[in-house]
Amino acid sequence: MNAKRVRDRVAVRTGGVLLAAALAVGIAPGAAQAAPPNPTDSQLAGAASARDQAAAAVGAISAQLAAAQASADAAHQQALIALQDYEEKQAAAQQAQTDATAATAAADAADAARAQGQDAVDDYARTSYMGGSTSPGFASLLTSGSPSEFIERSALLEAAGTGRTDVLAELTTLQQQADVAETQAATALTAATDLQAQAEQLLAGAQAQESAARAQADTLAVQSADLQAQLTAAQQTLYGMQGARQVAEQQAAAARAAAAAVPTRSNSQSSSSGGTATAPRPSSSGGGSASSGGGSSSSGGSSSSGGGTSAPVGGNAGAPSGSAVQTAIAAARSQIGVLYSWGGGNASGPTYGISPDTSVYGFDCSGLMEYAYAQAGIRVGGTSRDQWWLNRNKQVDAGSLQPGDMLFWGSGSAYTSIYHVAMYIGGGQMIEAPDRGQRVKISSVRYGSDYYGAVRPSA
Repeated sequence: MNAKRVRDRVAVRTGGVLLAAALAVGIAPGAAQAAPPNPTDSQLAGAASARDQAAAAVGAISAQLAAAQASADAAHQQALIALQDYEEKQAAAQQAQTDATAATAAADAADAARAQGQDAVDDYARTSYMGGSTSPGFASLLTSGSPSEFIERSALLEAAGTGRTDVLAELTTLQQQADVAETQAATALTAATDLQAQAEQLLAGAQAQESAARAQADTLAVQSADLQAQLTAAQQTLYGMQGARQVAEQQAAAARAAAAAVPTRSNSQSSSSGGTATAPRPSSSGGGSASSGGGSSSSGGSSSSGGGTSAPVGGNAGAPSGSAVQTAIAAARSQIGVLYSWGGGNASGPTYGISPDTSVYGFDCSGLMEYAYAQAGIRVGGTSRDQWWLNRNKQVDAGSLQPGDMLFWGSGSAYTSIYHVAMYIGGGQMIEAPDRGQRVKISSVRYGSDYYGAVRPSA
């Protein structure tokens, strides 16, 4: 949907409606009158029609806005899921790099041991030569190109004798160990490089999704505000005319009451005046106040893409640990007011997030949970879906929630669709890091088609 074209089209349509209403009423916008004239039924009907047309314009676009908002919400959810993909791949890349470093160190150690073994063989060969114990075949030892070739030559075994084969066997083992270590180091380094490249690709995709979702949401907010402003203006025009009608009717009623209170003239007075004088009555245009009707339409609200699948349910968690729960809740409460930062926060506290939130210091939803439970000595994982998976054997039914339980929301039935997590604190309330532009806060628990389930980490 071309947001600008839709907004311009609606603005033109609604603006024309308002102009027509103003012309129908016959007053200039903004004109102030001490006593507003009583609008006719036709004028009131025209203003009501203008209001209805503006409401219809809002209603006509509301379905499109709702669909676009659902798309923006889905894109945001997918960005959160992609962010978790990146974090997991990045952790794997870091572990592979650690493995590569260890393998390289092992290869270096094996090379050093092999060098020592070579020195031992060289020393033996040198001693044998000086003692005159070598045979012509022993020259093959001195001219061999590598320890493997050295050992393969049967003439060396004859020169060394059965009493010295242990030196050669040890050198063979060291050579094999060094070769294996070098191969492992090269393999680990290649794996680390590949994983890092995959992580960077996932991060780029997640960042692109999040940026697009934010831009789409901002555009929708502007469109919705513009449309609502048009409808409000049309409603105010109608309300103003209805108010003028009410004032006029009140004035007419007051005039009628005043006329009814005038004493009736006597017959003598009537005859002297040549007849009975009747006080004129102000006329009323009739008709009651039109109902404002209608109402504003909003495209707000979170969409769910659960696809009709039911989230996992269960109630197999044991009783919570009171001290751990109190510590975790207190830690989460201590961060109320801290900014939401996409990819921000860990067990140590708030951090700067991942682009586009590299300049925002705070928490995302899972970072807040990780920090809160880390203060209680419980490791719950670094992403919302990890936090579910690591505690999947401690599920809690919605009707059995206890303070400290963690609540999850997902876009589907698989745990990899989880995109949000919060901490239940009792009384139907929870602490969460909601979304960009917001801060860590206490909210009412939300249930819906995207509610995934709850777990009890302290059990």
